[in-house]
Amino acid sequence: MTASGTGGAKDACADPARPPRTRLDKLGIKDGTGVVVLDPDHLLDGDEDFEAELATRAVRRLPEGPADVVVWSLDEAADLARLPSLIDWIFPAGALWAVWVKGRKELNENHVREAALDAGLVDVKVASFSGTRSALKLVVPRARRGKR
Repeated sequence: MTASGTGGAKDACADPARPPRTRLDKLGIKDGTGVVVLDPDHLLDGDEDFEAELATRAVRRLPEGPADVVVWSLDEAADLARLPSLIDWIFPAGALWAVWVKGRKELNENHVREAALDAGLVDVKVASFSGTRSALKLVVPRARRGKR
C-alpha cells in the first residue's frame, strides 16, 4: 500500500532509513516500562532469548504485578485457568501478552481468546512472538478500567 493510501503514514518496511521493529517494539516494551515475565524459561527459542533482549532496554523488571506489561507463557490449555488471577497484575491499563507454541490444536489463539473473554478481558492485537510462538495482547476493556 502506498503512503497516500494510508493517510500519509509510511509503511515501516518501505522506508530503508527506519530500522525494522523489534519484538520488544511489537510488545510495547519501551525504556521505563514495568515488565513481569512469567515462566521465562518457556520463552527460549534457540537464539531468540527474550530475557537477553529485555536486558537491552531500561525496563523495570518486577517480580509480580501490577505492571505495564506481563508476558505469560502457556504450555497447555489448563494453564488458561490462571488467567482471571492475572487481571489485577495489569489493572487498570496494562497489557497481558499470552504466548503459546504455534500450530497446536490443543492450545491456539481461539482457546486463549475465549478464556480471556470469559475472564472479562479483550484481545486487541496478535503478534508473532518468535518463529515458533504466537502472542495475543489482552487488556481490561476501557469501559471497565475505573470500575474495580
